[in-house]
Amino acid sequence: MADPIRIANIAGLFGDRPSAAREMLEGGPVDVLTGDWLAELTMLILARTRARRPDGGYGRTFVTQMEEVMGTCLDRGVRVVVNAGGLDPLGCAAAVEEVADRLGLSPTVAAITGDDLVPRLRELADEGVAFTNLDTGEPLGDRLDRVVVANAYLGGWGIAAALERGADIVVAGRVTDAALAVGPAIWRHGWARDDWDALAGAVVAGHVIECGAQATGGNYSFFTEIPDLDHPGFPWAEIAEDGSSVIGKHDGTGGEVSVGTVTSQLLYEIAGPRYHNPDVTARFDSIEISQVGPDRVRIFGVKGEPPPTDLKVAAAIPGGFRNSVMIGLTGLDAEAKADLVVRQFWKTCPWDPEDYEEVRTTLIGTPATDPASNAAAITFLEIAVKDPDETKVGRAWSNVMAQIALASIPGLFGLWPPAPAKPFARYWPTSVPRRLVSQTVHLGGERLVVEPTDPGPPRTAHVPPPTPVPPPADGPTVRVPLGRIVGARSGDKGGNANLGVFVRDRSAYGWLVATLTTERLRELLPDLAGYRIDRFEFPRLAAVNFVIHGLLDDGVSSTLRVDPQAKGLGEYLRAREMEVPVTLVGS
Repeated sequence: MADPIRIANIAGLFGDRPSAAREMLEGGPVDVLTGDWLAELTMLILARTRARRPDGGYGRTFVTQMEEVMGTCLDRGVRVVVNAGGLDPLGCAAAVEEVADRLGLSPTVAAITGDDLVPRLRELADEGVAFTNLDTGEPLGDRLDRVVVANAYLGGWGIAAALERGADIVVAGRVTDAALAVGPAIWRHGWARDDWDALAGAVVAGHVIECGAQATGGNYSFFTEIPDLDHPGFPWAEIAEDGSSVIGKHDGTGGEVSVGTVTSQLLYEIAGPRYHNPDVTARFDSIEISQVGPDRVRIFGVKGEPPPTDLKVAAAIPGGFRNSVMIGLTGLDAEAKADLVVRQFWKTCPWDPEDYEEVRTTLIGTPATDPASNAAAITFLEIAVKDPDETKVGRAWSNVMAQIALASIPGLFGLWPPAPAKPFARYWPTSVPRRLVSQTVHLGGERLVVEPTDPGPPRTAHVPPPTPVPPPADGPTVRVPLGRIVGARSGDKGGNANLGVFVRDRSAYGWLVATLTTERLRELLPDLAGYRIDRFEFPRLAAVNFVIHGLLDDGVSSTLRVDPQAKGLGEYLRAREMEVPVTLVGS
């Protein structure tokens, strides 16, 4: 059997800690460095940057990192696999080669293309692809020529092919986050296209480490229990030949790798039990995890099924313009002050609220009673708008706040000056038949086409029944914040949001399942009234997951929510109080 491959993450988003690559190489042995530079919003940012300058379509921060560590990677035989190529993998690879030439180094650099469908949209439409919105069911129709980005999510086989042919550095575009780990694991272990369970295990490992320090204590509900979170280390995954893995971090680095931190990350941006990837469908309801040592968590038992017949495509079309103003309300009568400001604002504005595509008014926070500081006495009021007409959303609109500032409430102050309108795009999740999309590996002047996996006949994995759910706890209750019992992790999935909730003591899981129904969630979070909510149970993880459809409108670029990526939704839930059995408090 081949030794496990240790795959280390050095970036969870565009702009993540620049020293992570150096820290990972200095901290201990690794076989592959991987980094995730891309999110749905990032692709839009890259498109706008590229429109201003031709070399703006990729993650330049990755090139900077390579300048610092390329020599060390080559000396130690450490491969590098990233999706920092964004909308221009060839340009990013060329920039890396320029750095290598300047340093006197000669790495073999591969680029992977094929995900960018914008040049092919008309051709694909002629093939019968309707580009139907997966959330709303709308066909793209006559908006085809307005699409600014459209990237198919590719898998790990192109990465594996590049590594097999000697690539030291692999620069991809929109491969899935997990594919950054799947590709190297395929390369090391020689898996076949239908090694579904092994591939699924690699997908799960890749999902855990894809967001960097979120697996080592970042964004963790119980962060106060982690002794050293000032500078958490980044995670690595050792993936074995059977697809099982051990998640860890270098000894002596900050943060923590525990069943809790790993569970929290497993629940990040998922939906139901089937987690679809281009290479395999991973059954998240089969995942087993256990603590096998300090900062070492084993993931095993993962089952896989063939991938879907279609590839997901993240597209976006221009949606119009948006703007917002925010002011501080200090002291008494915050709601009455907000009401007056809003009335004055629209009385002065050249347009009425009804003239806009959307208006959202949000009162943020509650001033303390008998506040002990100026800051404790402040509530914030935000007025936000969006509309196709830039004029209605621009300075003529945001200047209104300055016009009423001296004729309004006592103590009014603004948090930023009036600003021009900002363009936004409408996220359009869609799909394309996988037979119409292939990956191309560019390496050493040659082009290798890697065909998509044929899913073959449908196959349902046998997932053994989990340990029976314990009966709900009963007896005397006490009113406490829900966060005293549960952890949570939330995030964006296009226009939807997910909210994963878990307990660390299995004795509390029966109570969680019985208590936190969809109806109870709506009661606790009245903001969610009116939204369709799906609920899924994950007994092996002692968790439940909710998907709130449409909470983020048409995606992070377009939503007027104060928390546009729903990152704080889980902590909002944990702050709500409930009657909880006394026996569970402290569980």
